[in-house]
Amino acid sequence: MFTGIVEAIGEIAELQPRGGDLRLRVKTGKLDLSDVQLGDSIATNGVCLTVVDLPGDGYWADVSAETLAVATVGEWKRGERVNLEKALTPQTRLGGHIVSGHVDGIGEVLWRRSEARAERFRLRAPDMLAKYIAHKGSITVDGTSLTVNAVEGAEFELTIVPHTLRETVMDDYAAGTRVNLEVDLIARYLERLLLGDSAAEPESDGLTVEFLAKHGFYKA
Repeated sequence: MFTGIVEAIGEIAELQPRGGDLRLRVKTGKLDLSDVQLGDSIATNGVCLTVVDLPGDGYWADVSAETLAVATVGEWKRGERVNLEKALTPQTRLGGHIVSGHVDGIGEVLWRRSEARAERFRLRAPDMLAKYIAHKGSITVDGTSLTVNAVEGAEFELTIVPHTLRETVMDDYAAGTRVNLEVDLIARYLERLLLGDSAAEPESDGLTVEFLAKHGFYKA
């Protein structure tokens, strides 16, 4: 588990396709690896990766075909900057929110504008994730825990202060940039709980309007 508070900016050093999946090496910059062991997890642009080797200036990790299908890892290039965060410990301050490092989908930056000393971004999420994004709620973008300042359908806005721009890769974003999104974990569990016994039904489509109306949560 992670907090979404980025600890360092790393760099993709090598990418090695391995018969349908991928092995990659990340240079970790100022990230302290003294307490990292083989098998530990490091969130890399929001993707939870397992350390399989420690060459001294970073780590190697294997990326499965499943991760390549749902995250931006397959689009990464050598030299690309990435956000890094080590897994939280019982002593870690939960400065962001609970982040699993399991990417839910890929979003796209629509525009970026200056707003006083901050930068405002508008992003579009996949339609299937729109129901989990709430005004003033939390969302993880490339591993960074952020607050949603506005939401309209599957589009949402973020206001990023100068410190966050300096300490993450968000200053690299422009219109068209694709990003890893992880929605709030509590929202996902809440949806599952509201389904009740119907969650066990293979044909369950989740919290549809029809489901909510049937159980008295919604009136047309």
